[in-house]
Order: sequence, then C-alpha cells, then structure tokens
Amino acid sequence: MLKQHSELSMSIRRTIENNKEAGIRPSKTYQSFVAAAGGHRELNFIEKDVRNYITREVRNVSEQEDAKEFGKYLLRMKEKNQNFFFELELEEDQLIKLAFWADARSRAAFEYFGDVISFDTTYNTNRYNLVCGSFVGVNHHGQSTLLGCSLMKNEEIESFKLLFQCWSKDSFDRNWNDFLLNFGLVDNKWLSGSREQAKRESDAADFHTVIPCATKSSIEAQFQDVYTHQKFRVVQAQFRRKANCITRLTNSALGYSVYEVGEQVSSLIFNKFVVTYDSVATEVKCQCLLFESRGILCRHALSVLSFEQVTQVSPRYILERWSKKVKRQHTHIKSSHNEPLLEPRSKRFDELVFCSQNICKFTSELEELTAILHCAYDTIMVEMEELKAKRKGTSSLSHKDANLESVNEFQSPPRIRTRGRPKIG
Repeated sequence: MLKQHSELSMSIRRTIENNKEAGIRPSKTYQSFVAAAGGHRELNFIEKDVRNYITREVRNVSEQEDAKEFGKYLLRMKEKNQNFFFELELEEDQLIKLAFWADARSRAAFEYFGDVISFDTTYNTNRYNLVCGSFVGVNHHGQSTLLGCSLMKNEEIESFKLLFQCWSKDSFDRNWNDFLLNFGLVDNKWLSGSREQAKRESDAADFHTVIPCATKSSIEAQFQDVYTHQKFRVVQAQFRRKANCITRLTNSALGYSVYEVGEQVSSLIFNKFVVTYDSVATEVKCQCLLFESRGILCRHALSVLSFEQVTQVSPRYILERWSKKVKRQHTHIKSSHNEPLLEPRSKRFDELVFCSQNICKFTSELEELTAILHCAYDTIMVEMEELKAKRKGTSSLSHKDANLESVNEFQSPPRIRTRGRPKIG
C-alpha cells in the first residue's frame, strides 16, 4: 500500500529548504531522511512529497497564495532595506483593496526628480483585473525613473484618494539628510551590484568625455560645461535650429524689449513667436513655453539672446536637475530585488531550535528537570493558543507594523476570465 501523504513537519521543511539552497537534489535530501529514520517504513512521507514541497512552497508557485506571496515579498524587501516603504488597504475579508510601495532608491531619487511626476494607470494585471499604477519622474539624463508603484481594486475616486494619501505619507515623511546619514552609504552593501552599471557608466562618460559644441556661441559652451551629455544634446538641437530663425525688434523701453521671431519650417512657411527680454533682470521669455514645460531654452529665446549680444545666460536657465556636477546619493543605492531571504517564521524556528537544544540537553539529565519542562511547556502552549485566538485582522497595514502573521491572512482577489489572448503587462 502507498503511504498517505501527510503534512511535513517544520523541521523537515527547514531541512528541505536549506538543502535546496545548498544545491542538493531532492532525491539526496529524501535519502538523508531515510538514513536518519532508519528506513523508508519509519517515514510518513515519500520522495514525491519532498519534490511537491519544493515546487509548491519553496518556489512559491501556488496561485491560491498570490496575495500572501505579495505580502511576503513586501516584508522581504523591508527586511533587506529598512527604507523600503509600503502601505496596504484591506477589505473586511482581507482582500487587498490598495497597495503602494517604493524602494530606497526610488525614494532617494524623489529628492532630485520629484518636481514633476506623472501617474500612469495604463495597464491592468491580467489575472485579477487590478489596476497597476506607476509614479514616474524624469532624471538628469532625460530618462524615466520609477518613484513608486501601486495596485488598486478599481479607478473610482475613493481609490485614488487612498492612493494619493499613501503617496503623500511617503513623500512628506521623508527627511533625506537623516536618511543618508543613517543609511551609511560609504560602507553599505547596497553600493554593489550590476543593475545600475549602465547608469553609472553614463555619469562617468559625462565627466570624462566632451561633446563638441555645434556653434561658436559662448552660451552653448556654458551648457556644455554643466549639463549631462543627454541633455546637452537636446540643448544643441535648439542651437542648430536657431539658424532657421529671423529676429525682429518690435518694441523697446527701459531695458524691456519685445521681439518677433520667425522660424522657417519649410520653403514657404514661417511660424512666428513673441519673445520678451528684460535686460535689467536678465530674463527672457518665449511664447512657445519650451523652458517652462521642459526646462530647455528654446531656439527663439536663443536667437533673441544672440541679437542682444548676451554672452552668458542667467543661472536660472541652468537647471541643477540636468547637471552632471551634482552628487546624487540615490545612484549609490542598489534597487531592491526579490532575492531569496529567510522568512521571519523560518528564522524564528531556527533560533528556537538552537535554543531548545541547550534546554533539552540540560533537562534530560534528571527526571525532575524533565517534568518541570513538560509542565512549563503545557502552560505556555495554553497561553499562546489564547493569544493567537484573540488576533483580529486589520483594515490597514504599513511597512512599520506588517508581519508574516498578518500577511498570511491575505486573500487573493477573485480571478477573472478574459476572452482571446491575455493582455500584456
């Protein structure tokens, strides 16, 4: 007769997990249990149970546990880096209503690139129809940089209110000077890793290579000296297109001048733009609002500055966020990844096993000591069962108070059926 497949004990599960981490095959792991027990008949499980546990539990592929695994992921990220932030809103039945999270690198990047943020809910998750949202900024290379992520049950007003409350809580509670001091960036393990290698290489190229100016303008050289290569190329494009502009003064009084700049866009078509220049305040404004929208001086404004024989632009037009000379600490923080990490329950189990070995060794020497230990064990078990029974689910969890027990009560949303091919993203 085949053995009944019973639940594996915690000690057996921890041995399987440790062996898998060490690269030991399931068959070898099972044989070690057989040898320790004194034969196959002494075990209440078979080799297939070991393989099933690795597939189902160690690799976390059980679809029924998706919500719990998501919560465990957040806890693992928090344990790896205390500056990982997350906030959860739960239904009464412990279904996830809203989730927001941001890792340490994203939170640090917010200090520099949080001036303009876009929030995108283009994608739904195809299995549970949850709305996936992302908070995105633009870094000094003009590239998108992730500042935070979210999952929402729907796109109703109440959902957005809850989400932006989470975002605000994360944003306004930050004191990055204390964060950088407490984080210990100089010797911290997060300084290593290859994921950000490409970005570091871009920063290095900005300092050690030079893009030649496209014109003889001293203003262009001013941007060349300060800006990253990516943003200087954008500025250069405006200098090149300045050649298509014709500048005409229409009015001037007390250092304040109004110009009409005609830009030739084809052989017969000229677009006209009004540009004002205040020589006292050294301020130039163009009707196209390129600087106001993208932080780059437009070709029309550059044409007027050239007409006015200005050799250096005001510092207000040299934006620090595009500068290659600002030391941005967030680039030294490694992004959080879902690498294997001992779960809190397994960690506590290992610690208890280690401590209990000393207790058992000591008490086993005398019958009286063994009796005392049994009595204490029975009393403590009653207290712990009562405490466990009093536990109640909460409607809100944050990175500060969430733990594995609360996460294990999460319920996955009902799955939806879709027609045709599933959505990507």
